[in-house]
Amino acid sequence: MARPKSGGDRLIRLSLLLIALSAISVLAIITIFIFEQGLPIMAKYGLKNFLLGQDWFPSEKSFGLLPMIVGSLLVTLGALVIGVPLGLASAIFMTEFSNRRLSGFLKPVIELLAGIPSVVYGFLGLMFLVPFIRKNFGGPGLSVLAASIILGIMILPTIISIAIDAIRAVPDSYREGSIALGATRWQTVRMVVLPAARSGLVAGIILGMGRAIGETMAVIMVAGNAADLPGSLLAPVRTLTSNIALEMAYASGEHRQALFATGVILFVIIMILNFLANLAAKKQFRK
Repeated sequence: MARPKSGGDRLIRLSLLLIALSAISVLAIITIFIFEQGLPIMAKYGLKNFLLGQDWFPSEKSFGLLPMIVGSLLVTLGALVIGVPLGLASAIFMTEFSNRRLSGFLKPVIELLAGIPSVVYGFLGLMFLVPFIRKNFGGPGLSVLAASIILGIMILPTIISIAIDAIRAVPDSYREGSIALGATRWQTVRMVVLPAARSGLVAGIILGMGRAIGETMAVIMVAGNAADLPGSLLAPVRTLTSNIALEMAYASGEHRQALFATGVILFVIIMILNFLANLAAKKQFRK
Protein backbone atom coordinates (compact mmCIF):
# COMPACT_ATOMS: atom_id res chain seq x y z
CA MET A 1 0.00 0.00 0.00
CA ALA A 2 1.42 3.36 -1.05
CA ARG A 3 2.11 5.81 1.73
CA PRO A 4 0.24 9.13 1.32
CA LYS A 5 2.45 12.05 0.44
CA SER A 6 3.19 14.46 3.24
CA GLY A 7 3.16 18.24 2.97
CA GLY A 8 6.96 18.25 2.90
CA ASP A 9 7.04 15.85 -0.06
CA ARG A 10 4.61 18.03 -1.99
CA LEU A 11 6.67 21.14 -1.23
CA ILE A 12 9.89 19.50 -2.41
CA ARG A 13 8.18 18.22 -5.54
CA LEU A 14 6.77 21.67 -6.30
CA SER A 15 10.15 23.31 -5.68
CA LEU A 16 11.94 20.92 -8.04
CA LEU A 17 9.26 21.47 -10.66
CA LEU A 18 9.69 25.24 -10.41
CA ILE A 19 13.48 24.92 -10.71
CA ALA A 20 13.11 22.76 -13.82
CA LEU A 21 10.60 25.17 -15.35
CA SER A 22 12.83 28.15 -14.54
CA ALA A 23 15.72 26.59 -16.46
CA ILE A 24 13.47 25.95 -19.45
CA SER A 25 12.05 29.46 -19.18
CA VAL A 26 15.51 31.06 -19.22
CA LEU A 27 16.40 29.07 -22.35
CA ALA A 28 13.12 30.11 -23.98
CA ILE A 29 13.67 33.78 -23.11
CA ILE A 30 17.20 33.75 -24.54
CA THR A 31 15.98 32.06 -27.73
CA ILE A 32 13.10 34.51 -28.17
CA PHE A 33 15.38 37.51 -27.57
CA ILE A 34 17.99 36.36 -30.10
CA PHE A 35 15.41 35.64 -32.78
CA GLU A 36 13.55 38.87 -32.07
CA GLN A 37 16.73 40.90 -32.56
CA GLY A 38 18.11 38.96 -35.52
CA LEU A 39 15.17 38.02 -37.71
CA PRO A 40 14.11 41.55 -38.81
CA ILE A 41 17.38 42.34 -40.56
CA MET A 42 17.45 38.87 -42.12
CA ALA A 43 13.98 39.56 -43.51
CA LYS A 44 15.10 42.99 -44.75
CA TYR A 45 18.21 41.88 -46.66
CA GLY A 46 17.16 38.31 -47.41
CA LEU A 47 18.20 35.01 -45.89
CA LYS A 48 20.09 34.11 -49.08
CA ASN A 49 22.35 37.16 -48.76
CA PHE A 50 23.22 36.21 -45.19
CA LEU A 51 23.87 32.53 -45.88
CA LEU A 52 25.59 32.76 -49.26
CA GLY A 53 27.12 36.24 -49.21
CA GLN A 54 30.92 36.21 -49.06
CA ASP A 55 31.52 39.83 -48.07
CA TRP A 56 31.27 41.09 -44.50
CA PHE A 57 31.40 44.88 -44.58
CA PRO A 58 28.80 46.18 -42.08
CA SER A 59 29.60 49.82 -42.89
CA GLU A 60 28.57 49.15 -46.49
CA LYS A 61 25.47 47.13 -45.52
CA SER A 62 27.07 43.89 -46.68
CA PHE A 63 26.40 41.07 -44.23
CA GLY A 64 27.59 37.90 -45.93
CA LEU A 65 28.18 35.14 -43.37
CA LEU A 66 29.29 32.30 -45.65
CA PRO A 67 33.02 32.61 -44.72
CA MET A 68 32.16 32.45 -41.02
CA ILE A 69 29.76 29.53 -41.49
CA VAL A 70 32.38 27.57 -43.45
CA GLY A 71 35.03 28.53 -40.91
CA SER A 72 32.94 27.31 -37.96
CA LEU A 73 32.18 24.00 -39.68
CA LEU A 74 35.80 23.43 -40.69
CA VAL A 75 37.17 24.19 -37.25
CA THR A 76 34.54 22.02 -35.57
CA LEU A 77 35.13 19.13 -37.97
CA GLY A 78 38.88 19.39 -37.46
CA ALA A 79 38.44 19.37 -33.69
CA LEU A 80 36.26 16.24 -33.90
CA VAL A 81 38.76 14.50 -36.19
CA ILE A 82 41.46 15.11 -33.59
CA GLY A 83 39.47 14.83 -30.37
CA VAL A 84 37.12 11.90 -30.99
CA PRO A 85 39.73 9.20 -31.80
CA LEU A 86 42.03 10.36 -29.00
CA GLY A 87 39.16 10.62 -26.53
CA LEU A 88 37.65 7.23 -27.31
CA ALA A 89 41.07 5.55 -27.35
CA SER A 90 41.91 7.05 -23.96
CA ALA A 91 38.56 6.00 -22.50
CA ILE A 92 38.95 2.43 -23.82
CA PHE A 93 42.46 2.15 -22.41
CA MET A 94 41.48 3.49 -18.98
CA THR A 95 38.44 1.22 -18.64
CA GLU A 96 39.51 -2.00 -20.35
CA PHE A 97 43.29 -2.28 -20.46
CA SER A 98 44.81 -0.28 -17.58
CA ASN A 99 44.89 -1.26 -13.94
CA ARG A 100 42.57 0.40 -11.48
CA ARG A 101 45.29 2.45 -9.79
CA LEU A 102 46.48 4.01 -13.06
CA SER A 103 42.92 4.65 -14.18
CA GLY A 104 42.07 6.25 -10.83
CA PHE A 105 45.03 8.61 -11.26
CA LEU A 106 44.44 9.52 -14.90
CA LYS A 107 40.71 10.24 -14.76
CA PRO A 108 40.91 13.15 -12.25
CA VAL A 109 43.90 14.57 -14.11
CA ILE A 110 41.98 14.56 -17.39
CA GLU A 111 38.95 16.11 -15.71
CA LEU A 112 41.16 18.93 -14.43
CA LEU A 113 41.81 19.90 -18.06
CA ALA A 114 38.15 20.95 -18.29
CA GLY A 115 38.76 23.55 -15.57
CA ILE A 116 41.55 25.33 -17.44
CA PRO A 117 40.25 28.64 -18.85
CA SER A 118 39.98 28.76 -22.62
CA VAL A 119 42.18 31.86 -22.73
CA VAL A 120 45.04 29.73 -21.34
CA TYR A 121 44.62 27.23 -24.18
CA GLY A 122 44.58 30.11 -26.63
CA PHE A 123 47.71 31.67 -25.11
CA LEU A 124 49.62 28.38 -25.23
CA GLY A 125 48.51 27.87 -28.81
CA LEU A 126 49.59 31.39 -29.72
CA MET A 127 53.02 30.98 -28.09
CA PHE A 128 53.91 27.44 -29.20
CA LEU A 129 51.51 25.94 -31.75
CA VAL A 130 51.20 28.92 -34.11
CA PRO A 131 55.00 29.41 -34.49
CA PHE A 132 55.42 25.64 -34.98
CA ILE A 133 52.86 25.57 -37.80
CA ARG A 134 54.35 28.70 -39.40
CA LYS A 135 57.86 27.26 -39.33
CA ASN A 136 57.10 23.69 -40.45
CA PHE A 137 54.04 23.99 -42.70
CA GLY A 138 54.08 27.58 -43.91
CA GLY A 139 51.44 30.25 -43.87
CA PRO A 140 50.84 32.76 -41.10
CA GLY A 141 50.41 30.08 -38.43
CA LEU A 142 47.10 31.55 -37.35
CA SER A 143 44.91 29.10 -39.21
CA VAL A 144 42.17 26.50 -39.37
CA LEU A 145 44.72 23.86 -38.37
CA ALA A 146 45.80 25.72 -35.22
CA ALA A 147 42.21 26.31 -34.13
CA SER A 148 41.29 22.67 -34.82
CA ILE A 149 44.19 21.34 -32.75
CA ILE A 150 43.43 23.63 -29.80
CA LEU A 151 39.73 22.78 -29.86
CA GLY A 152 40.51 19.09 -30.28
CA ILE A 153 42.49 19.23 -27.03
CA MET A 154 39.81 21.28 -25.28
CA ILE A 155 37.02 18.78 -26.00
CA LEU A 156 39.05 15.79 -24.79
CA PRO A 157 37.94 15.98 -21.11
CA THR A 158 34.27 16.03 -22.11
CA ILE A 159 34.53 13.09 -24.49
CA ILE A 160 36.78 11.01 -22.24
CA SER A 161 34.74 11.48 -19.05
CA ILE A 162 31.40 10.61 -20.66
CA ALA A 163 32.91 7.74 -22.66
CA ILE A 164 34.42 6.23 -19.49
CA ASP A 165 31.07 6.37 -17.70
CA ALA A 166 29.30 4.85 -20.71
CA ILE A 167 31.78 1.98 -21.06
CA ARG A 168 31.75 1.23 -17.33
CA ALA A 169 27.96 1.08 -17.44
CA VAL A 170 28.12 -1.97 -19.73
CA PRO A 171 27.43 -5.08 -17.59
CA ASP A 172 30.39 -7.37 -16.96
CA SER A 173 28.27 -10.30 -18.14
CA TYR A 174 28.61 -8.97 -21.70
CA ARG A 175 32.38 -9.16 -21.51
CA GLU A 176 32.40 -12.54 -19.77
CA GLY A 177 30.02 -14.03 -22.32
CA SER A 178 32.11 -12.78 -25.23
CA ILE A 179 35.37 -14.09 -23.76
CA ALA A 180 33.71 -17.41 -22.95
CA LEU A 181 32.83 -17.76 -26.65
CA GLY A 182 36.51 -17.42 -27.58
CA ALA A 183 36.77 -13.71 -28.41
CA THR A 184 39.94 -11.84 -27.55
CA ARG A 185 39.95 -8.84 -25.24
CA TRP A 186 40.10 -6.40 -28.16
CA GLN A 187 37.38 -8.25 -30.09
CA THR A 188 35.19 -8.06 -27.00
CA VAL A 189 35.74 -4.33 -26.69
CA ARG A 190 35.23 -3.62 -30.40
CA MET A 191 32.26 -5.91 -31.08
CA VAL A 192 30.45 -6.05 -27.74
CA VAL A 193 31.36 -3.24 -25.33
CA LEU A 194 31.46 -0.30 -27.75
CA PRO A 195 28.14 -1.17 -29.47
CA ALA A 196 26.50 -1.57 -26.05
CA ALA A 197 27.85 1.82 -24.92
CA ARG A 198 27.06 3.57 -28.21
CA SER A 199 24.38 5.91 -26.87
CA GLY A 200 26.68 7.27 -24.17
CA LEU A 201 29.59 7.60 -26.59
CA VAL A 202 27.46 9.54 -29.05
CA ALA A 203 26.27 11.81 -26.22
CA GLY A 204 29.88 12.59 -25.35
CA ILE A 205 30.73 13.35 -28.97
CA ILE A 206 27.70 15.63 -29.30
CA LEU A 207 28.67 17.55 -26.16
CA GLY A 208 32.24 17.83 -27.44
CA MET A 209 30.93 19.10 -30.76
CA GLY A 210 28.84 21.70 -28.96
CA ARG A 211 31.90 22.81 -26.98
CA ALA A 212 33.95 23.12 -30.17
CA ILE A 213 31.44 25.07 -32.23
CA GLY A 214 30.61 27.38 -29.33
CA GLU A 215 34.16 28.18 -28.23
CA THR A 216 35.20 31.80 -28.70
CA MET A 217 38.24 33.08 -26.83
CA ALA A 218 40.74 30.37 -27.78
CA VAL A 219 39.62 30.49 -31.40
CA ILE A 220 39.99 34.27 -31.56
CA MET A 221 43.60 33.96 -30.40
CA VAL A 222 44.79 31.29 -32.85
CA ALA A 223 42.48 31.34 -35.91
CA GLY A 224 43.54 34.64 -37.50
CA ASN A 225 39.98 36.04 -37.74
CA ALA A 226 40.08 36.86 -41.46
CA ALA A 227 36.53 37.18 -42.79
CA ASP A 228 37.34 35.30 -46.00
CA LEU A 229 36.71 31.79 -47.24
CA PRO A 230 39.72 29.69 -46.17
CA GLY A 231 41.61 28.25 -49.11
CA SER A 232 43.38 25.58 -47.06
CA LEU A 233 43.92 24.33 -43.54
CA LEU A 234 46.81 26.78 -43.22
CA ALA A 235 44.68 29.84 -44.04
CA PRO A 236 43.30 32.17 -41.34
CA VAL A 237 39.61 31.88 -40.60
CA ARG A 238 36.85 33.58 -38.62
CA THR A 239 34.08 31.63 -36.90
CA LEU A 240 30.55 32.76 -36.12
CA THR A 241 31.26 33.06 -32.41
CA SER A 242 34.45 35.04 -33.06
CA ASN A 243 32.55 37.38 -35.35
CA ILE A 244 30.07 38.20 -32.59
CA ALA A 245 32.71 38.61 -29.88
CA LEU A 246 35.03 40.79 -31.97
CA GLU A 247 32.42 43.31 -33.10
CA MET A 248 29.57 43.39 -30.59
CA ALA A 249 31.35 45.89 -28.31
CA TYR A 250 31.21 48.73 -30.86
CA ALA A 251 28.33 47.61 -33.12
CA SER A 252 25.15 49.64 -33.36
CA GLY A 253 22.06 49.84 -35.54
CA GLU A 254 21.91 47.31 -38.36
CA HIS A 255 25.44 46.15 -37.60
CA ARG A 256 24.30 45.06 -34.13
CA GLN A 257 21.21 43.40 -35.58
CA ALA A 258 23.40 41.53 -38.07
CA LEU A 259 25.45 40.15 -35.19
CA PHE A 260 22.25 38.90 -33.56
CA ALA A 261 21.38 37.35 -36.93
CA THR A 262 24.78 35.62 -36.71
CA GLY A 263 23.65 34.21 -33.38
CA VAL A 264 20.41 32.98 -34.96
CA ILE A 265 22.30 31.15 -37.68
CA LEU A 266 24.71 29.67 -35.12
CA PHE A 267 21.75 28.52 -33.03
CA VAL A 268 20.13 26.83 -36.03
CA ILE A 269 23.40 25.16 -37.08
CA ILE A 270 23.90 23.70 -33.60
CA MET A 271 20.33 22.39 -33.57
CA ILE A 272 20.78 20.79 -37.00
CA LEU A 273 24.10 19.16 -36.04
CA ASN A 274 22.62 17.79 -32.82
CA PHE A 275 19.58 16.46 -34.69
CA LEU A 276 21.72 14.74 -37.33
CA ALA A 277 24.02 13.21 -34.71
CA ASN A 278 21.09 11.86 -32.70
CA LEU A 279 19.42 10.58 -35.87
CA ALA A 280 22.57 8.76 -36.92
CA ALA A 281 22.90 7.24 -33.46
CA LYS A 282 19.31 6.00 -33.50
CA LYS A 283 19.72 4.44 -36.95
CA GLN A 284 22.90 2.70 -35.88
CA PHE A 285 21.19 1.49 -32.69
CA ARG A 286 18.33 -0.03 -34.73
CA LYS A 287 20.86 -1.86 -36.92
